Amino acid sequence: MKITPRLLVICALFITCIITANTIVVKFSSFFGQILPAAVVLFPVSYIFGDILTEVYGYKTARRVIWLGFLCNLVFVFFVWVAQMLPLAPPAWVADDQSAYERVLGHTPQVLFASFVAYLMGEFSNSFVRAKMKIATSGRWLWTRTIGSTVIGQGLDSVVFLSLLAVFGVIPNAILLTVVVNHWLFKTGFEVLATPFTYGIVNYLKRKEGIDTYDRKTNFNPVLLTE
Repeated sequence: MKITPRLLVICALFITCIITANTIVVKFSSFFGQILPAAVVLFPVSYIFGDILTEVYGYKTARRVIWLGFLCNLVFVFFVWVAQMLPLAPPAWVADDQSAYERVLGHTPQVLFASFVAYLMGEFSNSFVRAKMKIATSGRWLWTRTIGSTVIGQGLDSVVFLSLLAVFGVIPNAILLTVVVNHWLFKTGFEVLATPFTYGIVNYLKRKEGIDTYDRKTNFNPVLLTE
């Protein structure tokens, strides 16, 4: 696959959404009477860019970008931790500032583990389902793929992430099902509303790039990066 300027832009936006979402996840807001993390408005955007990658450039390209996003997020988290461990330098930086830094950026290992596992499972399932649906529909009915793959991917992401948090004692088991359903419905609804945007970007890229990839002979092994 030739790396074009448009592909680079899509990759950069996808990875930026992933890192930003994992940063703002500590902020909680009320959406239609439900308390959800602020990142719930950004995770669906990353799935939109994932949809675009698979629909236009194919599963093999999406697979590389998903792993690149994982690596970039890992680098970000590592250096956030390094900065957290550095000694204070008063009076410019006081204990209250350190506490605020740790509350916003100092995610616990359990939360990071749950986030990374959910990200990989959700993104790869989203890309796999979309690629298979494109073959099954002969490229017709784009909306069925944008919504159908998101229902699976976002559902798996929510179940894995929140279930692991429940196992680690971060959220109570008593509210697990409610929280999972709320996350899944909100993120899927966001994807439905964004369908016209996805249509526009996909059609633009297919026209400008001159490609429309079908993964008929693709090896869907998620860890195969050399194909």
